[in-house]
Amino acid sequence: MRSWGGAALAALLLSGCASVTRGTTENISIATTPSGAKADVSGTEAPFSCVTPCVVEVNRNADITVSLSKEGYEPQIIPLTREVSGSGGAGFAGNLLLGGVVGMGVDAATGAAMDHKPNPVVVTLQPVTPPAPPVVRHHRKPRVPMS
Repeated sequence: MRSWGGAALAALLLSGCASVTRGTTENISIATTPSGAKADVSGTEAPFSCVTPCVVEVNRNADITVSLSKEGYEPQIIPLTREVSGSGGAGFAGNLLLGGVVGMGVDAATGAAMDHKPNPVVVTLQPVTPPAPPVVRHHRKPRVPMS
């Protein structure tokens, strides 16, 4: 009886292994060349902005998009994807080994086993190309043959 009680207690304590070991948030670093671009981060509970280089804290289960803008440069939109990280996958797998079905649900709901990619977000902004000057054509009067 004692071994079953210990196993149940261990399963409860270790449920949500990735949630416990990695947390439900992560830091995303954003940098641009040139620096000083405005980074609008959407997909968070409250959208916010920062000026590059900057670091933002986001929920691991959030669908994040970073929009970059700077006067004189083309705007860029960078959607981040979520992937199972090596350590997050290990925490999630730990739930399987220890019978933490509840922990697996917690990790899946919080995205604790996930990492956003790319991280860091590093973008080289492209200058806006000025419009080509209009082509001016000089019309010449047709030559009239002289007789």
